[in-house]
Amino acid sequence: MATIKPFVCVRPNAQAADKVAALPYDVYNREEAYEAVKGNDLSFLRIDRAETQFEPSVDTYDERVYDKAKELLDSMIEDGTFITDRDECYYIYELTMDGRTQTGLVACASIDDYADNIIKKHENTRADKEADRIHHVDTCDAQTGPIFLAYRANETIRSIMDKVKKEQTLYSFTSDDGIRHQVWKIGKPEDIEAIRSEFEKTDSIYIADGHHRAASAVKVGFKRREENPDYKGDEEFNFFLSVLFADEELMIMPYNRVVKDLNGHSPVEFLDLIGKSFVVEKLGSQPYAPTEKGTIGMYLNEEWYRLTAKEEIRSKEPVEGLDVSLLQNNILSPVLGIGDPRVDKRIDFIGGIRGLKELERRCSLDMTVAFSMYPTSIQELFAVSDAGLLMPPKSTWFEPKLRSGLFIHKLS
Repeated sequence: MATIKPFVCVRPNAQAADKVAALPYDVYNREEAYEAVKGNDLSFLRIDRAETQFEPSVDTYDERVYDKAKELLDSMIEDGTFITDRDECYYIYELTMDGRTQTGLVACASIDDYADNIIKKHENTRADKEADRIHHVDTCDAQTGPIFLAYRANETIRSIMDKVKKEQTLYSFTSDDGIRHQVWKIGKPEDIEAIRSEFEKTDSIYIADGHHRAASAVKVGFKRREENPDYKGDEEFNFFLSVLFADEELMIMPYNRVVKDLNGHSPVEFLDLIGKSFVVEKLGSQPYAPTEKGTIGMYLNEEWYRLTAKEEIRSKEPVEGLDVSLLQNNILSPVLGIGDPRVDKRIDFIGGIRGLKELERRCSLDMTVAFSMYPTSIQELFAVSDAGLLMPPKSTWFEPKLRSGLFIHKLS
C-alpha cells in the first residue's frame, strides 16, 4: 500500500514561472552553473546551487552557501515571487518534447514507504553526494527538487488527470531547450480522494531518476523524527516531493560510453578479443544506433561497427540480461580492464540526448573507442527493482528533465 498524498505547495507566481524553472542541480558543474544563472535573477538554480552567488574561492560546501540558499528562498517567498497555496492539492506536470508528451502527478511520497521498499530503487547512492542535499534540504527547511517516480498505469488516475487537463492551466511555457511545460491543479476533494485511494491499492512504486535526492530527503525526515520524538507521522518532514509518471508514458534514452584507450591492445587484437563474445560487423562511416536488444554500436578508428551478442553470453536474469551488462561483463571489464566504471577515470558516459556525433567528437578529442547502446526499457528497470537488485551505473537516461522550482514542499 503506497501513501501518495496531496500537499500545500509553494510555487512561483504565473508571471515568474518560466524564469524560475531550472534544470536539476546535478546536470551542471560549477562553471556551467555560473553561466546558467547569468542574466536571470529568478533562476531557481541560484537556490539549488547557491555557490553561484560567491566567488570561486568559496568552497561549494561552505556553510555560507547553504545559508545563502535559505536566504534566497525566503526572500523570494517574501517578495511574492513564490506564492503558497491554501489547500493540500495534487498537481499535474506535463512535459512535451519533440511531439511526445508525458504527464506526471505532483505529490508527496512517504519516507516509510521508501524505508519499507514499497518505493523501490535500482541504484546505489554515494554518501558524499547525499551529504550535500541533506544539508541543503535541512537548512532550507524545504524540498526543492522533485523525485522522478514511476508506477504501472492506472485507468482511474489517468481519467481524472485527463479531465483536469481540460481546465485552465496554472502555467504554460516553453523553455529555452524547446520543451513545453504545463501545470494544472487538482483541487476537488473527490478527485484527490480517488487518486489517494488508487495509490493505496498499489504495491510498488519505482524511482526512475533522483536516487540521491530521494535518499537525502528521507534521511532529513528521519533526522527530524529524532529531533521530535513525539512526532505523530503526519508532519510534513515524513514525506518527500515527487512527480509520478505512468510507465507507458516514459521514454528512456541510451546512456552511451567512451573509453580512453584499448588497454594496451592494438585495434586488430581488440577486435579479435571482442569477437569471442560478439559477432562483429564493420559498417563504415555512417553513425550506428542499435535498433534491437542485444546489439551495441562501436566507433573505432573512424569506423562504425555493429556488435551482436552471441547466444552464450545472453541472459534472462534481470541485471545480467541488460545490454549495459553485456558490454560491461564481456568488453569493458575483461578486455579493456575497467572493473568498476563508477571510479575508473578511463571511461566517461554520454547521455543519449547528445547524439552519436558527440561520440565521434570525443574519439577525435580525448577518447579512443565509443559504444552506442540500445536503451534500457522501463520494464527492465521494474524487473531489476522488483528483484531487489541494482543496475550497473549509468544504465538509464530520462528525457525530458523535470524542472526544479515549480513546486516546493516546505517541511514545517
